[in-house]
Amino acid sequence: MDLCNINDIKALLARHGFHFSKSMGQNFLIQSWVPREIAHASGAGPGVGVLEIGPGIGPLTRELSLLADKVVSIELDRSLLPILAETLADRDNVEIVPGDVMKLDLPALVAEKLPGLRPMVCANLPYNITTPVITAFLEAGCFSAVTVMIQREVARRICAQPGSADYGAFSVLCQYYAKTELLFDVEPECFIPAPKVTSSVVRLTLRPAPAEVDDPQHFFRVVRAAFALRRKTLVNSLSSALGSSLGKEELAGAIAACGLPEGVRGERLSLSDFAALSRELRRAEGLHSTPVE
Repeated sequence: MDLCNINDIKALLARHGFHFSKSMGQNFLIQSWVPREIAHASGAGPGVGVLEIGPGIGPLTRELSLLADKVVSIELDRSLLPILAETLADRDNVEIVPGDVMKLDLPALVAEKLPGLRPMVCANLPYNITTPVITAFLEAGCFSAVTVMIQREVARRICAQPGSADYGAFSVLCQYYAKTELLFDVEPECFIPAPKVTSSVVRLTLRPAPAEVDDPQHFFRVVRAAFALRRKTLVNSLSSALGSSLGKEELAGAIAACGLPEGVRGERLSLSDFAALSRELRRAEGLHSTPVE
């Protein structure tokens, strides 16, 4: 059976009485080059354990199982479980885990299912869970890489550089944790049913340790505040959204101390700019809260 052949897919689904779920964002691949390219781009190989989300009927799962030592696939739709049992019956290094990835303890799952292997993520993600799931992968602290096919708009946000229209808080979050790469696009006609948007494959290679940030919680507060009022200057955004003890003049002083121009907007700041600004704001807030003897 060819898991990307549209006639084979239709026969398989009809035999199992399967119907696509719009709420789960189900779109199955009908071009075999796509799962093959994604699997090879992921870096899967000997000594690697792969976590896959939403295997569908298993075309990417199969390609990954030919490369990695083990593949663990999380599937929310229980009606797909008997289909996967059929399509992957000959792959003894694949384990299907029923469940919702957003409710799982990812580090515990990796420790249990992929012991002794280098864990990474590779998946064709449903569009409706893309941002929270990628955030969870990055914050889990247990994956070496995350390679996913997602909506092109989100992929561009992940890889966007300062000053571009796509650059935002999610760009900074992803680039704080990982080196980001936009690999290739996948057109709607490569799926059934065809989605209304183009997909892109993006690879995030996790950094051994995020650099230059002393207090991640404060750093991300600053980042979120900087983009909260996108059309306003950085000082006005921070004044409105940061919740700092500093007044506008003190915020402006901290921005200037980082070598940033007056009137700069948050979208112009690089990762290192935000790190420097977070440090300077923490220093200024510490001075501001120190009682006078």
